[in-house]
Amino acid sequence: MVTQSVPVLLSTTSVYPEPTSVGFELAAELGYDGVELMVFTDRISQDPSAAAGLSRHYGVKIGAVHAPCLLVTQRVWSADPWTRLRRSVQAAEYLDAPTVVIHPPFSWQRDYAKKFSAVLDSLKARYPDITIAVENMFPLKLGRRKLVPYSPHWDPTRHGYDAYTLDLSHCAASGADALAMAERMGEGLRHIHLCDGTTPGSDAHMVPGRGTQPCAELLGKLAAADWDGSVTLEVNTRKSGNRSRRADDLAESLHFARSGLTAASA
Repeated sequence: MVTQSVPVLLSTTSVYPEPTSVGFELAAELGYDGVELMVFTDRISQDPSAAAGLSRHYGVKIGAVHAPCLLVTQRVWSADPWTRLRRSVQAAEYLDAPTVVIHPPFSWQRDYAKKFSAVLDSLKARYPDITIAVENMFPLKLGRRKLVPYSPHWDPTRHGYDAYTLDLSHCAASGADALAMAERMGEGLRHIHLCDGTTPGSDAHMVPGRGTQPCAELLGKLAAADWDGSVTLEVNTRKSGNRSRRADDLAESLHFARSGLTAASA
């Protein structure tokens, strides 16, 4: 057997509604390789120096920064999406985090969408050691209709970028084939949001193995190919009920990832 060396991170949003600090605490307690810092409404998550302090206190590396591109974070740092993206990359540099996760522009962000690729290229030239990985999203259901709130599309492979984040819950929500999307991403697949889901239209972010997504198969294929990206457990534990059950869910998620990233030697 070949023991995996792919870092397995815990998204700080996986402990919501508990604060960012609890993400660092549980990552250390459970043995994760680090955290993905979700820049969220929590003030600590918005302050790189505070996040660095948590990293030192708990001895937990920050392996990725998720830019504030959710609907609820449209005013974090700035109402300007360019500023939010630039500050995310600057935060990653400050925190020595190699990866920034970013969503495609919303369809109403017309100027941002028009220049998105050019701005990514500019940031990559200025910060060559940081990978900016565009994440696959999903259409929204409005009755019998589907609304695509992203431009040019919720599937970033339709446009083409140098680096991608593959989110398996978003694959479930969009009805996309996760393995086929990973193939389309090819060598640009640099980061995984490992989670599960079942129903198109529902972004559940379940513990991997509890839904219908090919989580184990994807990890096995990546391990067999000596993939050298990173994996973040981005799971919804809001219904866990208490800290102990939340920790159990996150421990189960970590075990799933580590087991899946161990492949038989050729």
